[in-house]
Amino acid sequence: MEATTDTALRLEVATLIVDALDLEDVKPDEIEPDAPLFGDGLGLDSIDALEIAFAVAQKYGFKLQSDDARNGEIFASLDALTRHIAANRVK
Repeated sequence: MEATTDTALRLEVATLIVDALDLEDVKPDEIEPDAPLFGDGLGLDSIDALEIAFAVAQKYGFKLQSDDARNGEIFASLDALTRHIAANRVK
């Protein structure tokens, strides 16, 4: 995938996160690509992860499993989630 596509998909995924979680105080382009989504970064929690997983399934046609041992890596940052979506999306 070329850089412009990565950037476009990253913004699309950031928008998906903001919309799915109703983050009124966060703009998609303000989410740092390498910042943690959970804890000290964006401050998301496990319920937010479920909401994101549902939104990803709806938009991209594949499921993120709650028992996947790689979830820590997949949800580590916006970039990590974007890479996972790029590699697995059906739609």
